[in-house]
Amino acid sequence: MASLGIQAEQEPLIGDRTPGSREWEIIETEEHYKSRWRSIRILYLTMFLSSVGFSIVIMSIWPYLQKIDQTADASFLGWVIASFSLGQMVASPIFGLWSNYRPRKEPLIVSILISVAANCLYAYVHVPASHNKYYMLVARGLVGFGSGNVAVVRSYIAGATSLQERTNSMANTSACQALGFILGPASADEVQVPQGNVDQVAVVTTNVLFFVVLFIFALFETIVTPLTMDMYAWTREQAVLYDGIILAALGVEAVIIFMGIKLLSKKIGERAILLGGLIVVWLGFFILLPWGNQFPKIQWEDLHNNSIPNTTFGEMIITLWRSPRADHNEEPIGCPAEQAWCLYTPMIHLAQFLTSAVLIGIGYPACNVMSYTLYSKILGPKPQGVYMGWLTASGSAARILGPVFISQVYTSWGPRWAFSLVCGIVVLTITLLGVVYKRLIAFSIRHGRIQE
Repeated sequence: MASLGIQAEQEPLIGDRTPGSREWEIIETEEHYKSRWRSIRILYLTMFLSSVGFSIVIMSIWPYLQKIDQTADASFLGWVIASFSLGQMVASPIFGLWSNYRPRKEPLIVSILISVAANCLYAYVHVPASHNKYYMLVARGLVGFGSGNVAVVRSYIAGATSLQERTNSMANTSACQALGFILGPASADEVQVPQGNVDQVAVVTTNVLFFVVLFIFALFETIVTPLTMDMYAWTREQAVLYDGIILAALGVEAVIIFMGIKLLSKKIGERAILLGGLIVVWLGFFILLPWGNQFPKIQWEDLHNNSIPNTTFGEMIITLWRSPRADHNEEPIGCPAEQAWCLYTPMIHLAQFLTSAVLIGIGYPACNVMSYTLYSKILGPKPQGVYMGWLTASGSAARILGPVFISQVYTSWGPRWAFSLVCGIVVLTITLLGVVYKRLIAFSIRHGRIQE
């Protein structure tokens, strides 16, 4: 019995259903049905807890990094955050291939153990006497490697839910089928996958759209903590608390958006929602651009001889006059003086930041879901494993490049240049979507099986 269980776990959920195959004659019992959905719910819980852990850590990385290693700057923060996605990108195909030949529980258990060990390392990166920031870099990379089990989780869930959709569509074909869920079709005609080539232009475009969507949110969640500490002179504790509350609110907002777009997509379609979401995201970053003549507070602890880069004597005097000296017994707060843009770039008002966060919190989940949905529909009923692998790879690349991009540009040139470039990227993405808008249609519509 144990060997049969392992053999069944190794088999793909959607495999060869040709006449004479093993799956052709298998009927899923009520017990198997309950067991399968119990596994799916456990995996849902696993992904939920993993996301909660990521959200908790992401807000505290920057204060923690500053505390354990004074040589770390905002540009290094980008590499620390990107290391998570790099580890995930490397591990995902490894765990996915492992699950194809061995029981799925093996890569899942190993990946969880790696995540636990990596988080323990992350908790103690302050212990070594030097090079602490590099220990943090390694720890976050290993945490990302452990989270590579998402490939196994998604493949199982996608296969199981696709299986459910197939059986539901055939549930009324006969009285015997009403007694259980059929894994294979009743005739050879039903196993034939509709012929026709997938529109590769639409596939590549959707990958690009998905990349940009995750790129934008990755850079936003990366820069939130440094931005608020620089602009509003928040302490590390305040930044972790307030930014955590803001992201939690955005999470609630995203849940509401997810429920709303399910109904809205039936009326106006996925493409229109994707376009609208990108426009809302652009508005969010445009509002985030600095305006006015009020400047952020400067960190006085870092003002030593020759520490103010390339500023006129008048600018330096005005800046020093406007900024009261802080208590040197407290941690330095405000915008670091070594960031030259702090001396001449207007601050981003809190109302600006909150309005921008709300708009990005509306646009991002809408774009994320719609790009994923469009991609699946464009591919059609043919096996999607390889194509989904490319989509996952594009998402991982976005989460690697986004933090590095924003941390480098923000540190060197400030928020005005950083968010202007983001606005430009979104405009180009909207233009791309407009050019291929008519090609982003479902496989069944393209080949005339149903009307749009």
